[in-house]
Amino acid sequence: MFTQAKAQLHTIRDLLRFAVSQFNKAKLFFGHGSATAYDEAAYLILNTLHLPLDQLAPFIDAHLTSEEQTQVLNIIERRITEKRPAAYLTNEAWLGDFSFYVDERVIVPRSFIAELLQTQLTPWVAEPDDIHSALDLCTGSGCLAILMAHAFENATIDAVDISTDALAIARRNVTDYMLQERIHLLQSDLFTELSGRRYDLIISNPPYVNAESMNRLPEEYRHEPRNALESGEDGLDATRVILKEAANYLNEEGLLIVEIGHNRDRLERAFPQTPFTWLEISAGDAFVFLLSRSQLPK
Repeated sequence: MFTQAKAQLHTIRDLLRFAVSQFNKAKLFFGHGSATAYDEAAYLILNTLHLPLDQLAPFIDAHLTSEEQTQVLNIIERRITEKRPAAYLTNEAWLGDFSFYVDERVIVPRSFIAELLQTQLTPWVAEPDDIHSALDLCTGSGCLAILMAHAFENATIDAVDISTDALAIARRNVTDYMLQERIHLLQSDLFTELSGRRYDLIISNPPYVNAESMNRLPEEYRHEPRNALESGEDGLDATRVILKEAANYLNEEGLLIVEIGHNRDRLERAFPQTPFTWLEISAGDAFVFLLSRSQLPK
């Protein structure tokens, strides 16, 4: 099929149509940056050809060299046969305008907290310049720590993960953004290695997939580190620890912001006395909560 395609498909338009057809036929899952087969095909083609990712139209009828055809068809075929997220094929993931290096040592960045950081957590943080210390718990690739550093320019940030592999990726991204002086990478199982530290702001996108959902994950997710996804029978194991211990690491007026996937109802049943504030993001108001230090469970 791909040999025939190379003989008959000559333009980016041709290859885009072919990729969308083959992705749909293969029933690929899109949840790591692209929402549709078209979006993913366009991204992979433009990335492979080293073209601007937001400028498909000017190049859509461009004819490709034989080598370029081979490269594009190869990555289309790999996406279908390997069922790896596109970000692992290109070693690139985006959150807004920020690009990060990724591979299978970290989950593909896709946090709703990134949207909130674009507006410096307005209105919950009244004076962004007053954020002097912050913590990114379960940092993975370091993406949210880097976004925090740009949102809060006076902040020194601890970026924590249990995985040494993840921290190696985070270190590469922190270095790429030249933030080594402001972002400190620490290996820690949540708060275990943070004794004595206090923060104005703690954010976390911890593991939150429950056991039942883990068993039903599409194949694309099975390429990601399992310990960055699963969090016990109900998906709340990590979040329980965070709620129990966060007050010990927040300054008096400090804020905690945590992403919990589709677990809002389950979380509110588990902590009926806790006054969660659910933050509005593009997907609704059921995925990210905020608590002040004084509101945390006693």
